[in-house]
Amino acid sequence: MEIFISIIIGALTMCAVYMILSKSLLRIIIGTALFSHAAHLLVLTMSGLKTGAAPVLVDGVTDYTDPLPQALVLTAIVISFGVTAFFLVLAYRAYQELNTDNMEEMKGTESND
Repeated sequence: MEIFISIIIGALTMCAVYMILSKSLLRIIIGTALFSHAAHLLVLTMSGLKTGAAPVLVDGVTDYTDPLPQALVLTAIVISFGVTAFFLVLAYRAYQELNTDNMEEMKGTESND
């Protein structure tokens, strides 16, 4: 199962890097969201994918699942949702002011002195 998830992580990272390197601001935002999803899957995969085990230790239990990576990923999901929402509002405001989504056009022109 870890191999399959690792392939998915690689594909998400590949798509995220491709989208971040594009000129469209909306694609860059979607790329950062995809990259955060790949990071979440990476943390969960590196902690070990155990199924059917209890997340809390009690007497007599030898097989358990560590709840710390799950809590970290849950916190990271909330933070990445907030950052993505902020990026979308920022992109909308930039589009209202500049009437473009292209990063090259947002740079402006250099002044010739």
